[in-house]
Amino acid sequence: MSHLNIEIKARTDNPDFVRAYLTTNHADFRGVDHQTDTYYNIENGRLKLREGNIENNLIYYEREDLAGARESKFNLIDVSQSPGLKELLKQALGVLITVSKKREIYFIGNVKFHIDEVPDLGSFVEIEASNIRRSLSKEELENQCNFFIQELKIKNHDLVPASYSDMLLALAK
Repeated sequence: MSHLNIEIKARTDNPDFVRAYLTTNHADFRGVDHQTDTYYNIENGRLKLREGNIENNLIYYEREDLAGARESKFNLIDVSQSPGLKELLKQALGVLITVSKKREIYFIGNVKFHIDEVPDLGSFVEIEASNIRRSLSKEELENQCNFFIQELKIKNHDLVPASYSDMLLALAK
């Protein structure tokens, strides 16, 4: 089943401010996940296998690389036996790149927040307003995302249009 996110990614030089805001506003802290995302070679969209101590999913998504609130259509499947799946996908499609990160995961209602530390890239905050748990329109999701952009004092120049995978691929060139 396909779902919709309205999401942003932004650089942050003050993850403690984001953490304090989420704590003060009673966000549900799900924990710290050490994630490895393996991206595979596909023609359209992106396919990644996420392996972590909290989240383990095969995720396909389509999203434009735009700074600011952007639409992301995605499908995800919870995978419990990812080692065999990882090898199968590697053989069938080939690996594009692997991204490792430390991710703090929070929720306020249907809005998911990440505070990420990515080696070679730095600190980031992500906001994902999703209809995966609640039936909300695109406009309602945009309003939620924009509300938290303001609350977290995210500036336009901090918004990042690219995925971590694209940013790391650009560094490798």
